[in-house]
Amino acid sequence: MTDSKIIYTHTDEAPALATASFLPIVAAFAGAAGVTVESRDISLAGRILATFADLLPEDQRTADALAELGELATRPEANIIKLPNISASIPQMKAAIAELQADGYALPDFPDDPATDAERDAQARYDRVKGSAVNPVLREGNSDRRAPRAVKEYARKHPHSMGAWSPTSKTRVATMSAGDFRHNEQSATLPADDVLHIELIGADGSVTVLKEALPVLAGEVVDATFMSRSALQAFLADQVAAAKADGLLFSIHLKATMMKVSDPIMFGYAVRAFFPNVFDEHGALLDELGANPNDGMASVLAAVSELPDSQRTAIEAEVAAAYETGPAIAMVDSDKGITNLHVPSDVIVDASMPAMIRASGQMWNAEGNQQDTLAVIPDSCYSGIYEVVIEDCKEHGAFDPSTMGSVPNVGLMAQKAEEYGSHDKTFEIPVDGTVRVTAASDGRVVFDQAVEAGDIWRMCQVKDAPIRDWIKLAVNRARATGAPAVFWLDADRPHDAQLIAKIEAELPSHDTDGLTIEVLAPADACRYSIERIRRGEDTISVTGNVLRDYNTDLFPILELGTSAKMLSIVPLMNGGGLFETGAGGSAPKHVQQFLAENHLRWDSLGEFLALAVSFEHLATVTGNTGAQVLADTLDAATARFLDEGRNPSRRAGEIDNRGSQYYLARYWAEELGAQTVDADLAARFAPLATALIDGEEAITRELLEVQGAPVDIGGYYAPSPELAEAAMRPSPTLNEALTLLG
Repeated sequence: MTDSKIIYTHTDEAPALATASFLPIVAAFAGAAGVTVESRDISLAGRILATFADLLPEDQRTADALAELGELATRPEANIIKLPNISASIPQMKAAIAELQADGYALPDFPDDPATDAERDAQARYDRVKGSAVNPVLREGNSDRRAPRAVKEYARKHPHSMGAWSPTSKTRVATMSAGDFRHNEQSATLPADDVLHIELIGADGSVTVLKEALPVLAGEVVDATFMSRSALQAFLADQVAAAKADGLLFSIHLKATMMKVSDPIMFGYAVRAFFPNVFDEHGALLDELGANPNDGMASVLAAVSELPDSQRTAIEAEVAAAYETGPAIAMVDSDKGITNLHVPSDVIVDASMPAMIRASGQMWNAEGNQQDTLAVIPDSCYSGIYEVVIEDCKEHGAFDPSTMGSVPNVGLMAQKAEEYGSHDKTFEIPVDGTVRVTAASDGRVVFDQAVEAGDIWRMCQVKDAPIRDWIKLAVNRARATGAPAVFWLDADRPHDAQLIAKIEAELPSHDTDGLTIEVLAPADACRYSIERIRRGEDTISVTGNVLRDYNTDLFPILELGTSAKMLSIVPLMNGGGLFETGAGGSAPKHVQQFLAENHLRWDSLGEFLALAVSFEHLATVTGNTGAQVLADTLDAATARFLDEGRNPSRRAGEIDNRGSQYYLARYWAEELGAQTVDADLAARFAPLATALIDGEEAITRELLEVQGAPVDIGGYYAPSPELAEAAMRPSPTLNEALTLLG
């Protein structure tokens, strides 16, 4: 038996708090079977500190855990449990930096407009941290996401609420028909290893190097495309007018955290379109203040609040006039006046659109009432899938979680595949001209695109080996489940056409006899899938990286009420395993409630599911039979946990995350104590099971009596480990019981 080790990531917000109480339980149980559990800090604060370690004194330096785990992910012994982390927008970055500075770390400010070498260096470092900086490093494999059987059965027996749909609903999706990333895309498959050079040739003859050298491999698919600023501005202005004319809420839906360069710029244009007079009449002053609409209207208003009264009131009057004369706007928090345009990280499309569809196709207005909505998704690559679901709900009504089938996903994401890997190749074009991509091997022009100042140009890539692995994984899942596997690819889209050619070449090398393997354009694939789920049938969606993200929120939110209950396995290409624990989009609201009421409603079910398959993988690759017993008994405990309804309540004074974890630990100990596969483990866990059963009254009392009052954990982005552990482990009876395992 080789070394048995699991690396557990320390991340951010509610998941990090939950881990403070759950990880000691995991370590105690795992240790009994000879499994070591270690933690690595890949939180936003930890990544910032690691990035500037060379500028900090020795006692403040933090190891680069993300780089360490990125290297580990390429080795066969990798076994990593990955919790949700912050994909930081610029406002989140600035808040985290300010908190760390207040804690005594001499970090540079985030430079909005770097003018010195030091500021340019700081910007480059912070750019490596913001947005989706974690997942592309760790994901050295493709994604297998599905609802575990116990979770699906629970959802059918206890269906979550679904808003009723009206056939007269006016809710719809608005998307661009020209000038966007979809319509400007070019794509090519490279014949050999090469190095690409990207430059902007200005209309005035100037040459600006955008990227000096981009290494590429034989068989790699590369794309180039751009979003036209003028087309985007015209589209957004039209949608503001359309929402007003049709009595709909105006809402913008983007991916401003993952697509950390392009989508914040697009978000800024949406802010400008809704408040045109504010920026037309006061733009110069706002620029002088550094009030950037890309950071959201909340950032703009914060900057304006520092102005003298005469200037401030003039701008605030224009803001008020826009609200008065424009359409009603979708609200993130009606009670606090937080709109859809306040913060770019509040309106992430893959979370906001399914939530709207689940809620009768409506969002909240300023009065706190639901209202039909114009969902504005500028780029048309994938907006059609939401339109298909909306039209289906208008015709057939809401989905029924008690009978509906499932849409698991096989997602192409290995080695920074596709659009999410494009951040270092995305540019806001400064002057009219042509972006040209050339190959160093022979000087040939790979891409050549005319652009205008303000356009957003980007390039992305996906290597051949991940594509082949993705196809293999899709075939394997179809074989294992018997469900159809549908590749969501549009033959009329240049990028997708390249992938389709690879699929057609690769599939004959796999045993597909008796399997249903389809290739359909995304809208058609979505229609095919929802027709089947209404009949209670399952369909595997096989998608690229962005649709992986969209589909693994859309269908789970409709099926299960949340995407946090999905089993997320990443079979790493070199034999290791990465096990993800669900989505963290609701984590900020959970922390706010926790700080105010000492009640954490975060559900750790995703951790329970990921941990079980992590143990199973460990048993397979190391021969540790005890790890397999841990996996089997944890699965059984999780099923009982669901059947007995031990999920956290939303209300203080009732069971929260800590109580849920107590019951999971108790059921797990009971299962281990009762199993007959490993007598030594049964003997070790039987006393713990007895202690946890006998201590139920004391433990639940101790966990409940701390609730209802504010709690201090010493920070939001960088809480004190001691304070967080004290807050999340307030039951002496539970803590004492765990010492029985030694």
